[in-house]
Formats: sequence, structure tokens, C-alpha cells
Amino acid sequence: MIVPLRGQGYKYKKRVIWIPVFTGMTKNQNAFMKKGLLDILKGKFLVSGDAPKNWLFLLFASFLAAAMISSSHNADKKVHEIAELNEEVRALRSEFVVYRRQLQQQKLESSLRNSIVERGLLPAAHPPQKIKVKSTR
Repeated sequence: MIVPLRGQGYKYKKRVIWIPVFTGMTKNQNAFMKKGLLDILKGKFLVSGDAPKNWLFLLFASFLAAAMISSSHNADKKVHEIAELNEEVRALRSEFVVYRRQLQQQKLESSLRNSIVERGLLPAAHPPQKIKVKSTR
């Protein structure tokens, strides 16, 4: 954790993890706590008298863990798919820019004139004349 200290900038402060100490307990209570912890580590809660209840809870917890793992894998797959689509969009956008530039160059009068000359048409020797129509109304 980063904590600002006066005049010294930011420094790291150590986290303190509290471990419960069984104080104020009698020797019998302390021994019972140790025995309970050892029973859990050995797995005796799975074969004791109320084991079906524990098994149901473990199955439920396992199902939730599997659902969570599946959900995270699906989310990762979507993230990769979005990244690929973004790359494709960038490639298509650059291709669009290239084609737009080529089209603008082909629309220029000089490039049109060159393409017409290649087909055998020549520009007019005399400029066109305007025709004026007078209305009789």
C-alpha cells in the first residue's frame, strides 16, 4: 500500500496480517481447536455422521467454481475476438483510404484526359460554343 508521508514523498507501508492467537482459552479449549483444525485437514468431516450435508455443499461449491471458470474463459475468448475485429477494422479502414485516394486521382481532369487519349479520342481543337435560347413568351 502506498502512503504519502510528510515531506518524504510516497513510500511503501507494509501490510499487517492478523493471525488469531488463542489467548484467554483454557488448555482444553485450545486442544479442542487444534483437534478441529486437524480433523478438517484430514477430511474427517467428509465421512462423519452429517457427511451428506457437507457433500452437498462441496458439490454446490464445485459447481459454482466450474461456472466461474467457464465464464472467465468465455470472457477471455470475447476479448480476443474483439481484438481481432479491431485489427480487421484498422486494415479495412486503411484499404478504404487507399481506394479513396486512387479514385480522387482518377477523377482529376489530367488523368481523365490521359485515359481518353489512350482510347483514341482527342481533345477538341476549338472550345465549345454556348447556345442561347430566347423564350417567346
